[in-house]
Amino acid sequence: QVRLVESGGGLVQPGGSLRLSCTTSGIIFSVWQMGWYRQAPGKQRELIAGITISGSTNYADSVKGRFTISRDNAKNTVYLQMNSLKPDDTAVYYCNRPTAALDWGQGTQVTVSS
Repeated sequence: QVRLVESGGGLVQPGGSLRLSCTTSGIIFSVWQMGWYRQAPGKQRELIAGITISGSTNYADSVKGRFTISRDNAKNTVYLQMNSLKPDDTAVYYCNRPTAALDWGQGTQVTVSS
């Protein structure tokens, strides 16, 4: 069974950090590009970070320099290190394959507020 399970979200003050994890099952993780997405209230889901099978990364301008995507193929897991968080980063965060999307997981809520 194919599953995406995101975790690591929470409530954090502006300027704080969080590390999100997304564990996959049912796919050969190492051969797929992976991405992190987010959906803020009232907005469409957007791709904010991607990582290729070779480890090359790309980021949306809104998170560039603050977020870092990484992967551990041995654990079938993709991570998102989020630093210098802002209230605008408040959203539900998801992972998926940008080139062949799977059924979405439940996501993990990130709330940035003082």
